[in-house]
Amino acid sequence: MNLTSKLQSTWARGLAYAGLALVLAAPVARAQSLSYSSGQTVSPAFEGWEEDADGKKYFLFGYMNRNWEEEVDVAVGADNGFDHGAADRGQPTHFLPRRNRFVFRVPVPAGFTEKDEMIWTLTTKGKTEKAYATIRTDYKVDDVVKASETGALGAGTSSPAVRANKPPVVKVQGSKSLTVKVGQPLALVAIVTDDGIPKTRGAGLAGAAVANTGSRRDTATSAENPARPNRAMLPPARVTVGKNVGLHLSWLVYRGAGKVAFDPVQIKPWEDTRAGANSPWAPVWTAPPMPADGKITVHATFTAPGTYVLRGLADDGALFGSDDVTVTVTP
Repeated sequence: MNLTSKLQSTWARGLAYAGLALVLAAPVARAQSLSYSSGQTVSPAFEGWEEDADGKKYFLFGYMNRNWEEEVDVAVGADNGFDHGAADRGQPTHFLPRRNRFVFRVPVPAGFTEKDEMIWTLTTKGKTEKAYATIRTDYKVDDVVKASETGALGAGTSSPAVRANKPPVVKVQGSKSLTVKVGQPLALVAIVTDDGIPKTRGAGLAGAAVANTGSRRDTATSAENPARPNRAMLPPARVTVGKNVGLHLSWLVYRGAGKVAFDPVQIKPWEDTRAGANSPWAPVWTAPPMPADGKITVHATFTAPGTYVLRGLADDGALFGSDDVTVTVTP
């Protein structure tokens, strides 16, 4: 066999191997891209730790519910608890769909060192998973990191205005302990205040406080130029989560296993990235205008008796603020 024939043979074998690799990889890729409406587990997540101005340290936790529709309930105890102190450290018992970041924080126990760990154990669908919290220096976060992790900033992006941002403040009016009957609407009144940072950004696929158009250089619509696709109908250009910025309030069930209907329907506080979703992480979503006095009234209706914790969550697009009410629902 001459040199040319050898090269051709080697090239052919290379193509064959590459084709085989693609064939073998295809099922794996398809398996990894599967998504589910229900039936999947919830994983606890350690998000890092932060230090207040007074020097107090707190662990930050969130979770990943692998379902797009099913909301999972796990009571505090062996299936939803911590290994240091009481099992109840303020964690949720009602888990919304998909990724929920920086949901709650737990004080770091006195005397904790970088070698110590606090473990949150969560068992769902018969599977136990754990989140391991530590105060190692590289796990420390601040507000800029939070804004980046939730999708309001591009990776490594910052500015004096962004660094000056403070979380919005929510104050629920009236008693924090309420009683209502099943099927009877309950009025929830909250006042939201904020520093106006970051500025509200219009709809766009970047969906962030800092523009990130990626490869989407074409802003022409299909009506203006039929040869080009409508940009609003394309998937997000970011490879990481992106978020539209604008102050808003969402009520959610934090604890309680029954169904709760909110009127009006609330903006999703979880990362629903699907087009058309009522979520800051959805393409071309825009925040509704806030009342001039920041006062928002919502009605909650319960379908089953029990004790519930409802959370009013204010989101300025980068940082969160919240206030809770406990509701006892009677038959």
